[in-house]
Amino acid sequence: MQSTYPAIGEHGLIGDLQTAALISEDGTVDWFCAPRFDSPSLFGALLDRRRGGHFQLSPDGVDYASKQLYLPGTPILITRFHTADGVGELLDFMPVTGEHATDRHRLIRLVRMVRGSMRFRFDCRPRFNYGRDPYELEVHPEGEVFRSPTMTLTLAAFRNSLREFDARDIRRDAEGVSASFDLHEGDIGGVALETACPHAPRALTTDEACDLLAETRDFWRQWVGGSRYTGRWREVVERSAMTLKLMTYAPTGALVAAPTAGLPEQIGGQRNWDYRYTWVRDASFSVHALLRLGFTDEAQKYLFWLDSRIREARDDNSPLQVMYRIDGSPDLDEEVLGHLEGYRGSAPVRIGNGASGQLQLDIYGEALVALELADRNGLIAPYEGWRKTAGLMDWLCEHWDQPEDGIWETRSGREDFTYGRVLSWVALDRAIRIARRRGRPGDIARWSTQRDAIYEQVMTRGYDKGRGAFVQHYRSDILDASLLSMPGLNFISPTDPMWESTLRAMDVDLVSDSLVYRYDPKASPDGLAGTEGTFNMCTFWYVQALALAGRLDDARLTFEKMLTYSNRLGLYSEEIAPTGEQIGNFPQAFSHLSLISTAAHLDDLLKEQP
Repeated sequence: MQSTYPAIGEHGLIGDLQTAALISEDGTVDWFCAPRFDSPSLFGALLDRRRGGHFQLSPDGVDYASKQLYLPGTPILITRFHTADGVGELLDFMPVTGEHATDRHRLIRLVRMVRGSMRFRFDCRPRFNYGRDPYELEVHPEGEVFRSPTMTLTLAAFRNSLREFDARDIRRDAEGVSASFDLHEGDIGGVALETACPHAPRALTTDEACDLLAETRDFWRQWVGGSRYTGRWREVVERSAMTLKLMTYAPTGALVAAPTAGLPEQIGGQRNWDYRYTWVRDASFSVHALLRLGFTDEAQKYLFWLDSRIREARDDNSPLQVMYRIDGSPDLDEEVLGHLEGYRGSAPVRIGNGASGQLQLDIYGEALVALELADRNGLIAPYEGWRKTAGLMDWLCEHWDQPEDGIWETRSGREDFTYGRVLSWVALDRAIRIARRRGRPGDIARWSTQRDAIYEQVMTRGYDKGRGAFVQHYRSDILDASLLSMPGLNFISPTDPMWESTLRAMDVDLVSDSLVYRYDPKASPDGLAGTEGTFNMCTFWYVQALALAGRLDDARLTFEKMLTYSNRLGLYSEEIAPTGEQIGNFPQAFSHLSLISTAAHLDDLLKEQP
């Protein structure tokens, strides 16, 4: 069973700023949800090769080698097929939909023959609603329509390609539609998929397909051309920026943690979560990355989204939710898809996310870091937004000193997590900065008193003298990589002896050949069986901690090593397995956000060297 699944990292990501698709190195669309990132899947072979559905387009009846790359400056995916008789290229892309939510989305699969000749075959087998809904196949003069109770998917070959070939090469059955066609040097062919098309299928001409390709190329090159990063790692930083843009829902500005669900943190394990939602934490980190690159519009749009969530929380006199759907709705009920076997047998497959109802105090710190950074960059909160934010800080003053579920969303019960306390301090500290800088109303005296109380508590209860280190929570002596952010948040000096000993302890307990585990689940049970890989974001945080501690050579080497763990396209999942392969949901926003911030920060420090 495992051998039938491509590695998680052997995929490229394409998208149209409202949804996205993952395509493997053999030309198979293994994951595609519509009309939004968090909608049910139409192709879900990543989670079940037999029942999930797929759309493969690759050479037919011949051995081949394949390579993937992106068209420079774009997320247009090129899969190159090499056979003894020729070289063909498959270009996969999605024309950008714009900022108005729509059910109509197009996935264009353009094939061009570079050298020689080759016979191609496509096999389109959609499975609606995670493979739970039936569908009917309608045949039209210029294409086919797959019609389920809730969604339609139109398939049409380019005019002057498939339709000119013998009808005997086209097969339609209960599984889907497949066909074979020959291309010779200079030929262009291909097919287009479209969801919720209101009219009968219409075949694109090859000229129309090439025009869409050029429009998509020009959009992305113009966008990435707005980056002001000119440092040492420009190519990987810009690829990360485009990846984050691909994972942003344009109608609201909300960033999903990943475009996938159910990909395991351990092959065969239970840690299989749905990440197609917007975490306040992750998206708030994006403000730092976006502003460092000069993408002010994207940062501001997310801030509007965050402002709406803060206002809703205060109107209901409730805390912020950990995560929301991309349109801001809070309904994320968790459900197990028992009919899917899971990636390489990694079950259960979950959709929705039960962690949305957890209490995670750190999210207030991350949100206020974003708001304060935006304020310093001239993105000033409106009156009502600030009033609600101040109210949220009053709520935090009353609730910070209680057990919570923590940044890692453990399911073993609440604890007094040190990171949650540190970020509560950060939230109040940044709110005070904004209020003083702008002369905004707020109970600064109360905020200051509570901020100082948190600081004293962390320094006395969060530091274990026996370990010589800050620990995960007050009842343990376990280390936690989230605390690597402490000096960068100005909670503690990077040269403070208490921090220097903490970093040395992490070197021993959490770092494995430069890669960093977020914690040891065997030593700190989190309510789930099994283990996990090293956490990419934590490795990037480690680089920043090394740099701040004056260990610049170690920081740069660790960063360069980390760059070798991306896939061929520069994409990162959530974690790295002991084998070096990528595991967890893919690609992961946290990984790319922290790569951008780390590259920019390391650049600045290296420039200061004599």
